[in-house]
Amino acid sequence: MKPRLPKLRLPRRRRTRLLAGAAALAVVAGAGTWTAAASGEAPAVHRQDRMVEMPGAAIDTSYFTSGGGQKRPAVLLGHGFGGSKDDVRAQAERLARDGYAVLTWSARGFGRSGGQIGLNDPEHEVKDVSRLVDWLALQPEVRLDGDGDPRVGVAGASYGGAVSLLAAGYDRRVDAIAPQITYWNLADSLFPQGVFKKLWAGLFFTTGSADGMQPGALPPGGDGAAAAPAPSDAATATACGRFQPELCAMYERVAVAGKPDAEARSLLERRSPSAVGDRIKVPTLIVQGQDDSLFPLDQADAMAKAIAANGAPVAVDWAAGGHDGGVREAGRVEDRVTAWFDRYLKDEQGADTGPAFRVSRSGGIDSTDGEVRLRGASGERYPGLTSAPREFALSGREQTFANPAGGAPPALSSLPGIGGQLAAVGAGLSLDFPGQNARFESQPLTGEVRVTGTPTVTLNVRSTAADGSAVLFGKVYDVGPDGRQQVLPSQLVAPVRVENAQQGATVELRLPAVDHAVEAGHRLRLVVAATDLGYASPAAPATYTVAVRGALAVPVADGVRTASAGLPAWTWGLPLGAALLAAALLGIRRTGREGAGVRAGVPQPDPALAGVPLEITGLTKRYARAQDRYAVRDLSFRVEKGQVLGLLGPNGAGKTTTLRMLMGLISPDEGEIRVFGHAVRAGAPVLSRVGAFVEGAGFLPHLTGRANLELYWQATGRPAEDAHLAEALEIAGLGDALERAVRTYSQGMRQRLAIAQAMLGMPDLLILDEPTNGLDPPQIREMRDVMIRYAAGGRTVIVSSHLLSEVEQSCTHLVVMDRGRLVRAGEVAEITGGGDTLLVALAGPVDEGTVAKVAALEGVGAVTAADDGLLVRLEGATATGLIAELVRLEVPVSAVGPHRRLEDAFLTLIGGAA
Repeated sequence: MKPRLPKLRLPRRRRTRLLAGAAALAVVAGAGTWTAAASGEAPAVHRQDRMVEMPGAAIDTSYFTSGGGQKRPAVLLGHGFGGSKDDVRAQAERLARDGYAVLTWSARGFGRSGGQIGLNDPEHEVKDVSRLVDWLALQPEVRLDGDGDPRVGVAGASYGGAVSLLAAGYDRRVDAIAPQITYWNLADSLFPQGVFKKLWAGLFFTTGSADGMQPGALPPGGDGAAAAPAPSDAATATACGRFQPELCAMYERVAVAGKPDAEARSLLERRSPSAVGDRIKVPTLIVQGQDDSLFPLDQADAMAKAIAANGAPVAVDWAAGGHDGGVREAGRVEDRVTAWFDRYLKDEQGADTGPAFRVSRSGGIDSTDGEVRLRGASGERYPGLTSAPREFALSGREQTFANPAGGAPPALSSLPGIGGQLAAVGAGLSLDFPGQNARFESQPLTGEVRVTGTPTVTLNVRSTAADGSAVLFGKVYDVGPDGRQQVLPSQLVAPVRVENAQQGATVELRLPAVDHAVEAGHRLRLVVAATDLGYASPAAPATYTVAVRGALAVPVADGVRTASAGLPAWTWGLPLGAALLAAALLGIRRTGREGAGVRAGVPQPDPALAGVPLEITGLTKRYARAQDRYAVRDLSFRVEKGQVLGLLGPNGAGKTTTLRMLMGLISPDEGEIRVFGHAVRAGAPVLSRVGAFVEGAGFLPHLTGRANLELYWQATGRPAEDAHLAEALEIAGLGDALERAVRTYSQGMRQRLAIAQAMLGMPDLLILDEPTNGLDPPQIREMRDVMIRYAAGGRTVIVSSHLLSEVEQSCTHLVVMDRGRLVRAGEVAEITGGGDTLLVALAGPVDEGTVAKVAALEGVGAVTAADDGLLVRLEGATATGLIAELVRLEVPVSAVGPHRRLEDAFLTLIGGAA
């Protein structure tokens, strides 16, 4: 990275004036609190709340500090549109513990702050930030670079991200910034290529209404998780009362006209970071969401190029999620922001600020919850949006299609806050109406192509509209070999307005920037449509004729390399054995007659099962001294590589007995267990590939936790370097307790130590019996992630647990037992039957009449009111079709996803016995 840029010092008279202005700010109300910390944990954080009088508004602020009175840099944290300072409190507290003085505030018109919303007006919101910098300069613990000049960084998401850019452009005292999922030019965002983004604009201005706004109505950093139709023309007059009058008038004018005018563009551009782009010369970390129809990746591209041209260090991070996909990497992003400020505010030369470019990529889908497993890819430089294009010829003649009267019914691509989430449904959202689009398609790809950036294509367009214009919407589908299965990456569409096309006009269509891998054998399908639900189309009917001129140019960033799918360093010692299993692996039982007899009768390995982690056939175990009472009876199932298998059943179902037989701790009466083709018996060599934690581990109470782990590993006879002891101890999280005798441990501490013991080594098959007993929620979540990622590396996990919610989130497959017998085996989704039932979350109440209308839709089997929305059972309808109908009925949909209740399925399978 380049060294930190020198500051432009203010003249002493100007600094004195700023200090006097800061001192004159009236503190209307203040209160202080301490965030307590237990002994041995991170230091407590002190928070001071103040209402600060600024010209035209009282601004609600919170100031966070931790530790002693040593000098430290400061950080200003902004919030998302519709939110307040409370949304960033957790991040503020973490930064305070990391040695920063942190100031948060609610912007004008939000939270408890007064004033009107100015969309980051330089004369109001941006000057408010400068006054907050003045105030920071007066705090005794804040490090100064000069009189009235604190060492300060600014970060925030969306609305707060834009103000961080504007603050750096207007106030030279800002030293580093970290804007996230935000805009560079607000006019380009709301009026892309001259087309009005009506749905998002409607959400903005209705959220800011005088009477209806609720602080935090839109998620922090995610401005608009709830989809809603744009307001009707009759509603616009009262829909934006908390905005400045000129903004209200602009919105109403554009909403009525259906397209922006020059005055509207000028108004928004003056309030955009692009207006002061040549002044932003500080280190900038740009984080932009890939699932974002509000502020797409081209906004981040524009800011990166402009700031880098000023000579400032810039890093670009394309994160998973965004305004349409939720905040999916908050923890990782916050860690990177902290590292960025450590380098450029604390001057820590060794701080790892990450690569110049990073993008989060899919590493597969978790079949239980539909979540995408993420892997990072990085490059030594930011490639931009058009790097190393490859050309693909598109077939398809010149095509004519219609723009319907009123622009209805519109095609669907993405809905605010929903488009990215609909990946959980499986089919996506996109819907193109016949007769309203043209289609062009490539030949099947001969190899995988990773699209990283903005595909482009040249079109020739003719229009029969009276003014000769056309409004078109372009999107590129990834189409499977069957020609029907298609994916619209990130559910994004690119609009373009074409003028003077009566006799034909040529236009370059810049399609949405994405990062997406197209597999070999798939085709690229270009769709050019006349309408889209999120945008305003001309009301007058017209006919458009479109032809492709040249090939589709697809950017391929060859310098961006995906990280390996291996596990993070701290998981390399994942679970592998309890004390009893260690005894089995060492062959302690081999000296007994029974052991010798068993070895003599071990069947030969089955080469056909060499790659199968586990196959159980006809497994039976009777209770002691009972000929007709069975713990396990005629049990058969198979487990494949990469699966996380949940073993379920009520108490007495035979789960633990099955696991004990699997590990060779007890012998079956009948049947067979094979692990990677080898029959399992006590002391069988194949058990060295199996690790387990079953009903806790046997510890020596007078020894410390560390000594117990070291003694266990020594007993296995394996090299010490294979244990990965340090990683296991870090995961255990016992701190100083590791040096205490185990007899002083609580049940939860013993459980954590047992899990650490199970994490010594690296087996191919991992068995966990009730691994979350005694763990608190964060530790349970950590265990869940470990299991999923462990299996993703090609290994296999079998987990037995009574926590059905955890099993549903972590397991890919299930085996349900009752009274020793197999009741059901298969994928989680198959057993829960959740694929046909959707949960439709609502942004507001719906009356019984609307529920009845939904129930009457063709292909809908039943509709049931739930606490958080509607449960809709599909009988022939598709998720995409349901969404379209709900939008038509003006149902206030905020999210849609599969409704899977493992608890209901489990109780049904075992007849209610629990």
